[in-house]
Amino acid sequence: MPLFWKPYKSDVTNFIDELKAKKPSLEEEQRAGRALLWDKPIDAQAQAEYRQARVAQQPYVYQTKV
Repeated sequence: MPLFWKPYKSDVTNFIDELKAKKPSLEEEQRAGRALLWDKPIDAQAQAEYRQARVAQQPYVYQTKV
């Protein structure tokens, strides 16, 4: 390995590093946005009811029952 070897950083990685340096609050804003839509508590009782109410799919969905 050469003495002055630098690890490779892609253009995308450089762009993200620059973006984070310009706007330090970016990651916190991303976490807040994620919390709005994705990080929700799961209602176990509702999930159990959904599983019980599920209708089994036919092996061939376009086949009508004769």
